[in-house]
Amino acid sequence: MHLSLVTDLGRVVPKEVVDPLPQAWQVAWGGHALLEQPLDYFQSNQFWPGRNTLAYSDALIGYAPTGMLGSGPHAAILRYDLLWLFTFVLAFVATYLLARELGLGPVPAALAGIAFAYAPYRLEQYNHLHVLSSGGIPLALFLLVRGHRRAAPGLVLAGWLVTAWQLSLGFSLGLLLLYLLGALALVVAVLWWRRGRPRQPRGIVWANVAGALVLATCAVVLARPYQAVRDELPEARRTLADVAAFSGGPWSYVATAEESTLWGPITAGARERLNFPSELELFPGALVILLAIGGVTWSRGPFRPGLRLGLAVGIGVCGVLALGASTEGVKQYSPYRVLYELAPGFEAIRVPGRITTLTTLGLALLAGAGAERLGGWVERRRGKRVAAVAATGLALVVLFEGSALRVDDEAPDAFRTPTVEDAPAGFSSAAPPVMFLPADPPANRRYLLWSTEDFPAMVNGRSSVKPRRFTRLVRDVQGFPDAASVRRLREFGVRTVALDRRHTDGTPWEGWRGRPTAGLGVSRSEPGDMVVYELR
Repeated sequence: MHLSLVTDLGRVVPKEVVDPLPQAWQVAWGGHALLEQPLDYFQSNQFWPGRNTLAYSDALIGYAPTGMLGSGPHAAILRYDLLWLFTFVLAFVATYLLARELGLGPVPAALAGIAFAYAPYRLEQYNHLHVLSSGGIPLALFLLVRGHRRAAPGLVLAGWLVTAWQLSLGFSLGLLLLYLLGALALVVAVLWWRRGRPRQPRGIVWANVAGALVLATCAVVLARPYQAVRDELPEARRTLADVAAFSGGPWSYVATAEESTLWGPITAGARERLNFPSELELFPGALVILLAIGGVTWSRGPFRPGLRLGLAVGIGVCGVLALGASTEGVKQYSPYRVLYELAPGFEAIRVPGRITTLTTLGLALLAGAGAERLGGWVERRRGKRVAAVAATGLALVVLFEGSALRVDDEAPDAFRTPTVEDAPAGFSSAAPPVMFLPADPPANRRYLLWSTEDFPAMVNGRSSVKPRRFTRLVRDVQGFPDAASVRRLREFGVRTVALDRRHTDGTPWEGWRGRPTAGLGVSRSEPGDMVVYELR
């Protein structure tokens, strides 16, 4: 599945280019900002002259140090591809460690790691690096659980720091981890009280206090630019109607991505019932469900009854919440609406289905428990060798359920790795602040990536928040170069306009050679594949 990406690192991206190109730019900008303007980190070069423009999407700040290595579009794509592969490694290893700490043997723990890292739900998220980057969740839980069990303050503090790192990758998953830790802390506090409030080691207490303070500080610092964007741009607010558009129903749990080798063709009917399939396909895998049921019901499994019950309840709650809310019908009274209305941070979340990340983690752990119980049953009847073969077979089936093995780009349901287009010759010749034309979404994604060479201030941008001032400017310059558009651009503060003449077919600038600039105070040059207009 990943071979087609590995063989062309730095030239291709997984699935499609809609989100990977802006996210490759985000990480590259993070490295640039750390080196050049650490105190103005969120003042990126897109959507000039807007403020906090990096906060228009989850900023992937946790990956910023990698952006300090290399420069330019090729380095940005290479870095993105490596980080994309890293997400699977971290998700597997962290879940394996957590499962081992909770009592599973090596093979069942490995199955749990596979079930989380290769959950069928993640197939449709292959173009969302911030959603794939979920390994910090099981890693933080592992460090916190192990640290408290072994009275190791260093591990406890490390757990809090990993939580802060996960939050820095984006609020889509970071917020879920914060609320999960809050719920677990409440459960632990109740159990501690019921056990007579036993005295805790001083080092553990201070590690928790220090870690919580670091996390709270990070949360406040990270939230401020996002709050500033919401205050400045009304279009940045997520209304209940926005949430409803990305909310699913029961069919979501039997639908998976069309790229799925096993389940893609089988679940096509369920996919067609979804309004927004790419965000509403929440199928967790058939074998994982069966093994998880075994992990809950087998009384002599590796998990204690309280842990099994807690995981089952958590899976149920997250499963309901992931279906989101609506503005009408029964779903207007859904539990998720309570979160949207009352829980801080959830009013900014657009896609409730990403709560499925927690659902798949819980199912993976229970599936590991079920596999261990099943392996013990086989071993007693057939011996260790047969049990080992059976366990390996289960792990391979779980991996196969979440895999996209078809790599033929001509197939409609293939796992694609589109090639990233190179920057045109002369792209960097336009003096900032610059507006690139055409300014449609596909072009803006390319401009962001190409800008990683020297990060010029530019009017163009691509994010989940689309500023209305940018939309209005694009509308007003359709006749460029003419008197009205030139006047509008000067009022906006634009110094140069750069036209990528390789992509003018079918656009208002298809006949750019026949558009005179005389009398407009505009000079035109043609460096490389660009046409650069300087607004004197």
